[in-house]
Amino acid sequence: MFIEFFGNANMYLGFTIKIVVAILLGGIVGMEREMHNKDAGLRTNILICLGATLFTSISVMIAQQNGNADLFRVSAQIVSGIGFLGAGAIIKGSGHVTGLTTAATIWTMAAVGLTVGLGYIGLAFIATIAILTTLLCVTFISANWLHKR
Repeated sequence: MFIEFFGNANMYLGFTIKIVVAILLGGIVGMEREMHNKDAGLRTNILICLGATLFTSISVMIAQQNGNADLFRVSAQIVSGIGFLGAGAIIKGSGHVTGLTTAATIWTMAAVGLTVGLGYIGLAFIATIAILTTLLCVTFISANWLHKR
């Protein structure tokens, strides 16, 4: 099983590293969401990242064992399935829409999980930093400069 920075590792070590990384990265973003009292918090982001990691890792393993497996199907189903989950987080009422950032966070955490599942943990860390930076900095900029009255 390929893992960036480690090369090829045996299956159990590879899955263990990927699971730990998925929990860590999902937890980092989940803690930020939890601190801001958002619906999709710590557990949700961990489980989304972990689930996408596991689905992707298993599909890669199957493709390696059985040369005719289609890896693109699994990633496409993750994207559409998580999109459905994110759509449930969006609420329209009283003339405004809420939950769009939560839905986008769910979707991007699935992408991080997919990246971890493919073995690119360095890229997954960079993506997580980009997500966290967006959530923290853009919220600050929006609250302090764009919506200042």
